[in-house]
Amino acid sequence: MADRSFDLAESYVHLTDGPEARQLVVDDAFWAEIGNRPELHGGRLVTLHHLDQTWPNWEMHPAGDEIVCLLSGAVDLILQGAEGDEVIALRGRSACIVPRGVWHRAVVHQPGDVLHITRGEGTEHRPV
Repeated sequence: MADRSFDLAESYVHLTDGPEARQLVVDDAFWAEIGNRPELHGGRLVTLHHLDQTWPNWEMHPAGDEIVCLLSGAVDLILQGAEGDEVIALRGRSACIVPRGVWHRAVVHQPGDVLHITRGEGTEHRPV
C-alpha cells in the first residue's frame, strides 16, 4: 500500500463540493496559476500555516466563511467592522469563524501553527 501521509504545511487539501478530498502540492507554480484553476473555485481549501510574524495585509473571503483554528502559539485575529475592529484572542487550541466578506488580519504574539478552512474563490488582499 502506498504511503498516504503528507505534510499539510507543504500541501493544501481541496474539499470539493462533491465527495472528494484532493491533496494539492503548494509551490511557486501553484501560486502563479491559482487564479487560472477553476476547479479550485468550488469547495474549500484546508491549509496549515506557521505564523511567526504579524500579517502585513488584510484578507477577505467573499465566497464563504473561514474557520481558523490555532494549534499552537498565541495569535489575535483582527476583524474589521463598521463599528471598529474586533479582536479575537486565539490561545491554546482555540478556533473562530471569520464571516464571509469581513476583512481580517493576524497579529502574532507567539509563533505557532494555524489551520485554515477557507472557501478561497475571490479572496482579496490589501495592505494594512
